[in-house]
Amino acid sequence: GNVYHIDDRGKCFQRFTVEGPVKTLLYAEGRDMLVAVTDGLMLSQHTIAKDGSTTETIKVKLSGQASKSHLIWAGRQLLATATGENIVRMWNLEQDDNYFLSLKGQGFEPGECINCISYNKSKDLLAGCTSKGKVAMWKHASPKVKGRKEEGEEMWELQPPSILEGEADLTQIEWASSKNILAVNCIATVIILNEQVMKAHFNQQVAAVQVSPSQLTIENFSTAYHQDLKTDIHIKGVFVTKSHTTIWNGKRVVTYEVSPDKAMVRAEGSFSSDSPVVVVYEQSVFTAEPGKVQARTFQGTVKQILPFSEAEGDPVLLDLCGNFLVAGTSQGYVKCWDVSRREAKQHCTPKNLTEVIANLGRLKCVKCNSSGSKISIICDQENNTPDSRLYVWDCESDALHTFDFATGANSEAGDPDSSDLRGQHVAEIAGRRPVAQYWDPTEPKLLVCETLRGGDSSKTPKRSMSLLSDDKDSAQGEVMIVSLFATPEHGILLQDNFPIDASHTSLMGVEVPFFYLMNKAPLPVMHGAVSPPPLPHHRMVTKHTMRDFTGLENANDEAKRAMMDFSYLSAIGNMDEAFKAIKLIKSESVWENMARMCVKTKRLDVATVCLGNMRNARAAKALRESADEPELDARVAVLALQLGMKDEAEKLYKNSQRFDLLNQLYQASNQWTKAIEVAELHDRIHLRTTYYNYAKHLESMGNMSAAIVNYEKSDTHRFEVPRMLLDDPHQLEAYILKTKDKELRKWWAQYMESTSEMETALQFYEAARDNLSLVRVYCYCGNLEKAAEICNETGDRAACYHLARQFENQDNVKDAIHFYTRAHCYSNAIRLAKEHGLDNELMNLALLSTQQDMIDVARYYESQPNMQDKAVMLYHKGGNISKALELCFATQQFAALQVVAEDLDEHTDPVMIDKCSAFFMDHGQYDRAVDLLVVGKKFSDALDLCMRHNVVITEELGEKMTLPKGAENRVTMLERIAECAMHQGSYHLATKKYTQAGNKMKAMKALLKSGDTEKIVFFAGVSRQREIYVMAANYLQSLDWRKDPEVMKNIIGFYTKGRALDSLAGFYDACAQVEIDEYQNYDKALGALTEAYKCMAKAKMKNATDQEEKVAFLKQRIGFVKKFVQARRSYEEDPEESVKLCHILLEEPDLETAVRVGDIYGLIIEHYARQQNFSKVHPGNQTSHTNN
Repeated sequence: GNVYHIDDRGKCFQRFTVEGPVKTLLYAEGRDMLVAVTDGLMLSQHTIAKDGSTTETIKVKLSGQASKSHLIWAGRQLLATATGENIVRMWNLEQDDNYFLSLKGQGFEPGECINCISYNKSKDLLAGCTSKGKVAMWKHASPKVKGRKEEGEEMWELQPPSILEGEADLTQIEWASSKNILAVNCIATVIILNEQVMKAHFNQQVAAVQVSPSQLTIENFSTAYHQDLKTDIHIKGVFVTKSHTTIWNGKRVVTYEVSPDKAMVRAEGSFSSDSPVVVVYEQSVFTAEPGKVQARTFQGTVKQILPFSEAEGDPVLLDLCGNFLVAGTSQGYVKCWDVSRREAKQHCTPKNLTEVIANLGRLKCVKCNSSGSKISIICDQENNTPDSRLYVWDCESDALHTFDFATGANSEAGDPDSSDLRGQHVAEIAGRRPVAQYWDPTEPKLLVCETLRGGDSSKTPKRSMSLLSDDKDSAQGEVMIVSLFATPEHGILLQDNFPIDASHTSLMGVEVPFFYLMNKAPLPVMHGAVSPPPLPHHRMVTKHTMRDFTGLENANDEAKRAMMDFSYLSAIGNMDEAFKAIKLIKSESVWENMARMCVKTKRLDVATVCLGNMRNARAAKALRESADEPELDARVAVLALQLGMKDEAEKLYKNSQRFDLLNQLYQASNQWTKAIEVAELHDRIHLRTTYYNYAKHLESMGNMSAAIVNYEKSDTHRFEVPRMLLDDPHQLEAYILKTKDKELRKWWAQYMESTSEMETALQFYEAARDNLSLVRVYCYCGNLEKAAEICNETGDRAACYHLARQFENQDNVKDAIHFYTRAHCYSNAIRLAKEHGLDNELMNLALLSTQQDMIDVARYYESQPNMQDKAVMLYHKGGNISKALELCFATQQFAALQVVAEDLDEHTDPVMIDKCSAFFMDHGQYDRAVDLLVVGKKFSDALDLCMRHNVVITEELGEKMTLPKGAENRVTMLERIAECAMHQGSYHLATKKYTQAGNKMKAMKALLKSGDTEKIVFFAGVSRQREIYVMAANYLQSLDWRKDPEVMKNIIGFYTKGRALDSLAGFYDACAQVEIDEYQNYDKALGALTEAYKCMAKAKMKNATDQEEKVAFLKQRIGFVKKFVQARRSYEEDPEESVKLCHILLEEPDLETAVRVGDIYGLIIEHYARQQNFSKVHPGNQTSHTNN
C-alpha cells in the first residue's frame, strides 16, 4: 500500500500509504494530481506539490466487483471504471459528478458484461470488450437538441458493436498510436481491428455510397432511380460518372456500367493496379503509378502515359472536374491536363507549392475548377499537423490565394474586424480547418469546403462573450459547410456557411443549386408506392438547397445564372450590379430568398426593395417603423422576424444587447423559459411584466395553479387571482386562506360583507388587521362597545375618527371628544368642547392641535372672564407673540411676560421690544434688557447698559452686536465692544473685536493682557507689523525664557523681524550675563556679547552719541571676557603665563562690568593649590589688588 516518488536525481521517497495493495495508479497530466485505487476499490486522490510531497483531498469507496475492476482516464479528470458489470461507471472528479454508460442499444444481449476498457483521446472514443465477444464503443457526441445542455450519460452515444466471431474471452483492449487501430487480447490470439472509413462519391448527378465492405448504393438524381451494387472485393475507393461506377481496393480496379434509366448493373471491365486513387473520364480510367499517371481503358489497356520527373515526385492525388484532370505529387507539385481531346494535353506549367507555401508537409487534397483556371489545395504542415488554411492557385496569373479558417482571414483582405459585418460572419467559422473541398461543375468561381473544429487556437480571434450565452452556437455540430468564391481581384471570399445536423455525416459534392450531403443512416422507404418507385427521399444522400437559391430549385439555367451572378456580386460588395443581374426575375419566392439574404448582409435598403417585390406590406410597415431603433442589428432582427427567421432574429437581438426585444420575441414564440431567463439576467425592468404575460398565457391554457404562481411573481395576484377564480368561490377562499395576504383577506372580507356575511367578513377583516373596517361593521351592527375596545387597543386613527362620528351623532360628547383626540382630529374635538362649554378640556386640546387652533381658542379664552392667562399662553404657543405681549401689558401679567419675551426676535414689533426692555430695566433685569435691545438693533444703548451695569458681553452677544461688513459705524461699534470687553476682562473677545476693527495694536495689547503666550506668538506671526513683533518679543522676555529654547528663538526672531536691533542687542547682553552669573560659561557669554555688539553696531538709534557709547562699552567688555577666556584656555599649556594674564586683568579698571573678579581669583587660587603653595593662597596675600 506504499506509494513512492523517485526524483530526477534517483532518490526515492515514500509519499503516502493506502489501505491495501495498490491496483491502479493514475496521474492527471497538467493537473498535478495522482489517483490511487486499491484491490478493494478504495480510491484516494492526492495533489502533488513542486517538491514531490502529496496531500490527500478525496477518499471514497467505489462500487463493483473488485476482482474484475479496470480503471482508466476517459477525459479531463473523468475516471472510467469497468468492474465486470453491464455498465461503465464514470466519475467526474472536477465537478464531483457520477453517472454510468450502459449497453442498452441495438446489437447487445441482456446480461452482457464489460470486462475491460480503453480510451482514445484524439477521437474522444471509449472502447470496451464484452463477455459475448463484442467490442462496444461510446462516442463523446455533440448535443442532439439545439439549445439544450446535455450532461452525464447524455454526452455519450453508443455505437453499433464490432463482433469477433468465435471469440468470447476478451481480456484486454488497447488503442494503437496510429489512432485508427484497436488491439484486442483474446488470451490465445490477438485481434487487430482497423477503422474503415466508408467511401462515397458524387459526380454528374450520380452518388455512390459504401454501406458495407463490399456493397455500394447508387442513386441517380437526374432519373430518380436507385440501385444497390454488390462486389467481390473490399472497396477502398469509388468514382462515378453518369453511366459508369468504378471501384478499387489497392490491387484491382473494377468498372461497372450502370444504366441511368434502368435499374441494371453490368461489369464493364477490370484490371490489376495498386493505384491508391482512380478517376474516370468518359471511356478512360486514370491511375496513379510511381512516376506517372496512366490513362487506361476499362479493361486496363494503357492509352497514354503522363510522366512526372524525379524532382516532381510520384503522383499521390488525382481529381477530375469537367474536362480537367489535376494531380498532386509526393514532392508538393501540382499538374493539370485538359482531357477533353483524344489525348490529354498539359493545361498549365507544373507548380512547386513548396516555393509558395511555408512549412508545407504532405498534400491531402487537390482539386481544380471546371475551367481549369484554379487549383485548390488542402495540406498538412511539416510537423504533420493539419493546416487550417485553404490554398487556391490561379493558373493564369500564377498567384496563390489563401483563406485561413482559424481566423477567417484571406490573403488580400487581412484579418477581419469583429465589429463589422464581415467580421461577424467570419467569427462563425473561426477556429476550424478544412477536411474536404468541391468545385461546382459549372460555376468556376464557386468552391465549397467541409470543415471541422480544431484549427490553430493561437490564431483564432478572441471573441467577447455575449451577455447571454448562445445555446445554438454551442450546440453546433462538428461539421460545418462553408461556401466560398475564388476571385482573381478579391481573393477568396466567404459566401455562406451552415452546420450540418446529426442526421448527416459529411458533404459529398455541390452542383448549383444544391449541396449533396451523405446521411448518417438510411431513411425508410415509403410504403404503398407504385413500382418502379421514384425516390422522393434518397436513402443515403440528401439535397440541401443553397441559401440564395431557395425557390429556384426548378428554375431554368438563365435564372440560376442570374442568381449566381447576384450571389457573387453581393459577396464582393457590388450591390448595384447585383440587383441589375436579377432584375428580370419575377418570382416572389426568389425575392423572399433575397430578402432573407439581406438579413445576413444587413442591407435594409435592399430588403425594402425585396419586400416591395414580394408585396409584403405588413413586413414593409414593420421595417419602416423599426427605423427608430438605434441599433442596426435590432432593425435587421425585425426584418428576420417578418421573414420567419426566428433563430437569426434571436442572434441579432443578442448581438445588439437588446434583451427587451429578445424577451418579447421569446414571449411571442411561446418560449417562456427563455423569456424569464432573459428578464431575470438582463431585462429586469420587464421582469414583472414577463411573469404577468406568462401567467396570462397559462390562464388561457387552463393551467390555473401555474398561472397563480406567476401572478404572484408579477405582484398582480391581489387583483388577477380573485378575478380568475371568482367563478369558483371555494377555491378562491382556499387560496386566500393559504396565502395569508392581508390585501386579499381584506378583499374577501369586503366581498363577504357585500353578500351580508357579516360574521365571515369580521373574521377576515380581523385576519387582515383592517381596524377601520372592523369598527365600521361593528358600528353598523350596533356593537359600539366592541368598536371602542378595538380603537383603544389599536389606536387606529381612521377607526377612532369613524367611531367618534358615531358617538357625536348619538350626542355622546365625552366619548366623541375622546376618540376625536385619539384620531388626532383636534379641530373636531375643540368644536365640540366649545359648543358644550367644556373650557377645562379646551386648553389641552388646543395645545395638541395646530397653531391656528391655538389662536382660535386663545380668542375664545380672551372673551371669557378670568381666562386671560390661558389666552396669553395660547397666543404665545400659536406664534402670535405681539398679541401675547399686548395682552400681558393690558392685564399686568408680568410673570407671563418674562416667558413670552424669551421668544422675541427681529420680526417682533419694535414698539413691543422697547416696552419689554423698559420693563426689564425697571425691574433690574439688565441682562434681559440688553438681549432685547440687541434684538431691537439698538446696539449703542445695549453697550451703554453693559458699561453702566457691568452686564457681561459673551461671545454670542458680541457677535449679535457686530454690524455687517460695509455698515456705517461698524468700526466704531467694534471698538466700543472691545473696550467694554477689556473693561470686563474678556481679553480674547477684545482682541477679536479690535482685529475685526482693523486695530491690530490694540488687539495685541488686549492679547498681551490675557497672557496667552501661544496666541500671542501666533498673532504676532500673522500680523506682520514691526511694532507688534517688538511688543511680542518684549512680552516673551518677561517669561522664563532661560528654560525654554523655543521662547528664546521667538524673541530673537521677533526682534529681528521688528528691526529692533538695539533691543536685540540688549537681549543678547542679558543672555551673556546669564551665562556668566549662573553657569560661569564665558565662552557662550563671549558669543552672546559678540552678537550684541553686531546688533548694536547695526542699530539705528535716534541718539547717535548714546549708541556710540554703548558700542564702545560692549567692545570693552568683549575685550575683558576674551582675555579671561584666553587665560583659561592657555592654562593647560602654560600655567604661569595664564596666571600672569589673570594678574594683568586684575589691574584693569571697570573689570567688574564684564568679568567677575571672584572667577579670576578662583583660577589663580586653583593654580597655587595645585603647586601646594598655600602661602600665596592665603587671602592676606591677595589684598594688594583690593588696596590698589
